[in-house]
Amino acid sequence: MLLIYGANGYTGRLIVEECVRRGLRPIVAGRNAAALQEIAARHDLKMRVASLPAASAGGRPQVTPPGALPPTPHGELLAMLEGVTVVLHCAGPFFRTSALMVQACLDVGAHYLDITGEIAVFEACRHRHAAAQQRKVVILPGVGFDVVPTDCLAAKLAARLPGAALLELAFAGGGGFSRGTLKTMLLGGSGGAIRQDGRIVPVPRAWRTREIPFRDKPRQAVTIPWGDVSTAEWSTKIPNIHTYLALPSSARWGMAAMPLLQLLLAFPATRRFVERQIDAHVRGPNRAVRERARMQVWGRVTHPDGRTVEDTLVTAEGYRFTAIAAVESARRMMTNPPEAGYHTPSTAFGADFVDEVAALSL
Repeated sequence: MLLIYGANGYTGRLIVEECVRRGLRPIVAGRNAAALQEIAARHDLKMRVASLPAASAGGRPQVTPPGALPPTPHGELLAMLEGVTVVLHCAGPFFRTSALMVQACLDVGAHYLDITGEIAVFEACRHRHAAAQQRKVVILPGVGFDVVPTDCLAAKLAARLPGAALLELAFAGGGGFSRGTLKTMLLGGSGGAIRQDGRIVPVPRAWRTREIPFRDKPRQAVTIPWGDVSTAEWSTKIPNIHTYLALPSSARWGMAAMPLLQLLLAFPATRRFVERQIDAHVRGPNRAVRERARMQVWGRVTHPDGRTVEDTLVTAEGYRFTAIAAVESARRMMTNPPEAGYHTPSTAFGADFVDEVAALSL
């Protein structure tokens, strides 16, 4: 039985629609009973209501650090998961909500999926690997555009050049952001990150700028703390990883102002104000944009002797890709799950998973 938590959010609704289109009948769940009732009635689905306390507006990141005690799920959350075999968690920002849901899945023996792209969440999930193996549960975060295309491309490149020491990944395109994505970008932390000699280290925002030869045309891109800084090392064992986002010059200059914004966001009142503005004004890409837009993905691996291998991908628009990839991941998890433990998309379903999702979406 599949449960979609956060089914009333922007991406959650897309995922529910994709499930129904493919003949799946998930339970829709979340904390907003009225919104869930509308979705459940429209698609004739069952619904369950429970809250995640760490998701309160204006709160600071709640990711459980390595070595710390995990949160204890409350009875309402555990009751919501009764009889559930797979949870697809869609209620971001995930730095607030994931730790409690992961622990609840471990407690009831349900496989955990989410659509995060947050490094801290991937790292926290990774540190639950042994617990997941013990409970015979799969923990698989990042089953959307974050990070299916880049993770699968990284795995393919690593296989083509064994012993590579540097992995570079980049993407471009899209048609705007959902509320959850924008909250994560603004409220989920400050600065950038790369993987250096096996360790994740902080770097300034837009630490490096370079031209990326995407399939359609070259673009200027800057480093960002994309999820592959965490996941690609698990998938490829490559010790140095840089991730880039292509941006127009105006946006690259705007990133220079982010340290000031982060200082302001240190105040709870400011964070609450920003969240209210996002909730009031952000809607996410409309259907026409989701159908029309395409995402460009590029990757390159470099061997210590100087040899390189690179390749590109083109996928559907990010939110549309996420809905299709997440539903396909949930379907596979229900019918033929991988070995218990922590996984990335490529270790769970193989490096060709992105091509199989593309066949469903393009």
